[in-house]
Amino acid sequence: MSQYQLTVLGCGSSSGTPAIGCDCPTCTSDNPRNRRTRCSAWLKTPQGGLLIDTSPDLRQQALREGIRHVDAVLYTHPHADHLNGIDDLRAFCYVKKGPITLYGNAFTLDNIRSRFGYAMQAPSAVWDKPVLLTEEVGGAFDYDGLRITPIPLQHGSWPCLGWRLGKVAWLTDLSHIPDESLALLAGVDTLFLDCLNMDGYPSHLGFHQSLAWAARIGARRTVLIHMIHRLEYGELSRLCPAGVEVAHDGLQVTF
Repeated sequence: MSQYQLTVLGCGSSSGTPAIGCDCPTCTSDNPRNRRTRCSAWLKTPQGGLLIDTSPDLRQQALREGIRHVDAVLYTHPHADHLNGIDDLRAFCYVKKGPITLYGNAFTLDNIRSRFGYAMQAPSAVWDKPVLLTEEVGGAFDYDGLRITPIPLQHGSWPCLGWRLGKVAWLTDLSHIPDESLALLAGVDTLFLDCLNMDGYPSHLGFHQSLAWAARIGARRTVLIHMIHRLEYGELSRLCPAGVEVAHDGLQVTF
């Protein structure tokens, strides 16, 4: 049976932690689990690997985790903290001397093509730019023996995607999960779930909303991601009920 490993590259919000100019207890903590880069993940497969989003911290994350090969990126949405590391894909194109496929919905891919058109061109002799292909997803597909299912989500007014990878699901940046998307999450074992702050936000889940959605989805293990700097790792962990935990950069799940 094939084995897959998902690594949390970053579990922070758009400001990261520590946040610039902040002296709060989380930002000044010496606990390494309070140091959060911007939210993204890496899926290692038997024959290759793919990213979920390209955060502005991608280069740092890839060096930290020893990532040398990327076949594709599963995009959730085009906010800067999930997209603006896209130019760092040029290093992976250079290493493999081949293109990288970007998967997403039409909303996200249209945004990427309009902002990063230079990366959609044929390769030069020296591979000095990313060489990216775009593929709009309308349903589940297979990658290296794994069933990958896009999960439509609402992120404020934006139509975004979560991603189900076999029995693991990555749901970041959301304010609502439609009923038809809940059905796509049936039987998920490990759920990575948006948890921006304690009190909620127009386009994100707060802690208590995250717990309510986790209970509805019913995964054996729920891991909270995309956290603002005011959420301190130890304090938030103590508030979590059984089956719910706080992510940290570098956390790995093998399945």
